[in-house]
Formats: sequence, C-alpha cells, structure tokens
Amino acid sequence: MLDLLLPQRCLGCGRHGDQLCCACVGRLPRLEPPFCERCGAPTAWPVARCRECAGRRLAFASATAALAYEGDVRAFVSAWKERGLRRLAALAGEIVAEAVARPNALALAFVPADPSRGTKRGHHPAERLAHELGTRWELPVARLLDRPKPVRPQRGLRLSERRRNVAGAFRPAGSSPARVALVDDVYTSGATAAAAASALRQGGARRVEVVTLARAVR
Repeated sequence: MLDLLLPQRCLGCGRHGDQLCCACVGRLPRLEPPFCERCGAPTAWPVARCRECAGRRLAFASATAALAYEGDVRAFVSAWKERGLRRLAALAGEIVAEAVARPNALALAFVPADPSRGTKRGHHPAERLAHELGTRWELPVARLLDRPKPVRPQRGLRLSERRRNVAGAFRPAGSSPARVALVDDVYTSGATAAAAASALRQGGARRVEVVTLARAVR
C-alpha cells in the first residue's frame, strides 16, 4: 500500500521500482583483486602490507569490502544511513555475501552507533548489515561493543586526527569469542575499525576480521 501511495524511485537512474534497480546494482563499482592481505586495499600485486597500512599497529587481522566507496556507492550509503531507507540493508547484505567469503569467525559483531547520530537516524545500518550477513552466513550476531561517549564525525578529519578522535571510543560489552568478524558500513581510513577491534581484543577476542560494504580507495 505504501508503495502505491509513495512510489519508489531508483537512487541511481530515477526510474520507478526498486530503491536500487538491478541495472544500477550491476554498475556499482566492485573491488577486484589483488588486495593487501591486511587492510584489503586494492593493489597492483598481492602484498602482506601496503603503503596504506604499513607501519601502523592494527588490532584486526584483515579487512575486506565489496564495493569501492565512490560515485553511486556514496549515494547508496548516504540514502541508507541518512534518509532512513532501511530496506537497502538487505541489498547491502546480498552484495557483501556475494563478494566476501564467509569469515572464519564464531560470531559477528558490529560497530555501535554514536548515541546522538543513532537517535537522529532512528536505525543503525552497521547492526542491520550484521544481522543480514548473520542470516546468510549462519553466524550469530552479538552486541560485543559499547560506545560510552560521543565523538566528532570522522568526515573531514586527517588520518592522524581520525585516530585520536576514536581513541577510547569503544569498550567491551562483555566477553568476546576467540574469533570475531566486525561489521561496519564503510572502511575509510581504518581508524574506527582499529579502535573497535582493539576493544574486542580487550574483551577476549584473539582474531578480528573486519567486513564492510564499501571502502575508500586511494
């Protein structure tokens, strides 16, 4: 009934129908190997560490994403997060599950929302994506992290500022299983993923794999 009263238009081409039509989904820029084994950045050849993550102490063992965070992917993520188009979570789950191998994990965790932004949005994309992937990968989803204090938005900050901004932003919400996959919507600099993975390790995780819908490509 709602679709009859308020017909949907595709975010990509504007045609009536799905929130993102099949043709536009097919045009979303997929990340193609080879990748950096540690942070998942596309590289000219397979490497254990790339220039982006070399010399950094990262609490996660690996990071993997399905899409390049550019163009229509930015519009997709923005609509999903800021315009409340919650049904895009199922599509995001499909895209990630097709592109990313099932992690060697005992549970899925998610990066908890900043309290103020989560209240404003009325939903939490990372948590919803974790549940979509949990269904597809047959893995339990657990709230293993808390976010005790608000932080400035990461957008517009330099890398060093991003790291300082999220330092201490997360804490364990309980005991973590030994192997955890941490789910978020976008991997930009890795600062948020590293801080959240560090808190998971404080809670008992020995290995943390990061999985995101998209990642920034430099």
